[in-house]
Amino acid sequence: MIDNAPADPIPIAQALIRCPSVTPVEGGALTVLEDLLRPMGFTCTRLRFGPPDAAVENLFARLGDGPPHFCYAGHTDVVPPGERGWDDSPFSGLVRNGLLYGRGACDMKGGIAAFLAGLADFLRANPHPRGSISLLITGDEEGPSIDGTAKVLEWMQANGQIPDMALVGEPTSKVTLGDTLKIGRRGSMTARITLHGTQGHSAYPQKADNPIHRLIRVLHRLTTEPLDAGSEWFEPSTLQVTGFDVGNAASNVIPGEARAMISIRFNDLHTSADIAARIQAALDAEDARADLAISVSGESFLTRNDAFVEGLQRAIHRATGRDARLDTGGGTSDARFIADYCPVAELGAVGATMHQVNEHAPVAELRDLASLYRAVLEELLP
Repeated sequence: MIDNAPADPIPIAQALIRCPSVTPVEGGALTVLEDLLRPMGFTCTRLRFGPPDAAVENLFARLGDGPPHFCYAGHTDVVPPGERGWDDSPFSGLVRNGLLYGRGACDMKGGIAAFLAGLADFLRANPHPRGSISLLITGDEEGPSIDGTAKVLEWMQANGQIPDMALVGEPTSKVTLGDTLKIGRRGSMTARITLHGTQGHSAYPQKADNPIHRLIRVLHRLTTEPLDAGSEWFEPSTLQVTGFDVGNAASNVIPGEARAMISIRFNDLHTSADIAARIQAALDAEDARADLAISVSGESFLTRNDAFVEGLQRAIHRATGRDARLDTGGGTSDARFIADYCPVAELGAVGATMHQVNEHAPVAELRDLASLYRAVLEELLP
């Protein structure tokens, strides 16, 4: 691939799309990447984590061993295509009317292909680059995210492979390529409350303890007072009741328990522990006998490394002519794991059709993204 000028991301993206790598199946996608990276001089390491019957395949590849160490992170796993609605096979990788079609074209096999093409062009011009370059590619981003990036990072730390900076190639541009650079994400957590009462006849409420009434008061305490008004880089945190259930089919029975589910997206003014304490305080205020289960998919983070962020901004402007807006919106990504180890940002294509039927990416945009990623390497590893 290095012998061809310029490197084209489209054949690479097609090869990846044709691998049916629905989480947690590897589907041959990591093999495609290894076959491209080894001739460039990369040392490739397959990392397998999880139960034997559903283990996740991951790939770590590195070129060079000195500082600064730049890491590109992404995922080859995709969400299921669904059973109907596609004009062609979701794993066809067809190009039609200037668009590349297939599951992962947008999120994010197209992005990985663009990075490899940009990397090939960079190495052609810089056969002995300063520092080192690595790729952290997981097969567990669209799934539970247990046996993917988080486990690979633990392995990297144990083996002296933690980078100085990392770029996640998620499709983060909003309208045009390079208009947005993500430098942080909100935290995300779920709270499940099971509030216990005393079952009884609705005609004799004095002989029962209605958990529904008590749970409603708890939720009222949690939803009437905003968590905050936002911070310098983040929008206000949100707390949304996403489930309420008592499993009661009888109209004349006061149930013995009531359950609620709450989804919280929080900014850098909070930690998950702070939010959990707030929920527990609302339960305590109502003398609630309750079980509280908290699951945290990620803490909020903000990358404040000026040299890294400014280098990315220069690369975006040089490749696209745009001044990227620094942003922290949206859901979560694997950047939440990387942020515990090194400065991390997110930069990729426009995510207009990710997870949709007939997912596609403009061919021209993927080629422009390859040029952008080459500019990133030139700025950060001059």
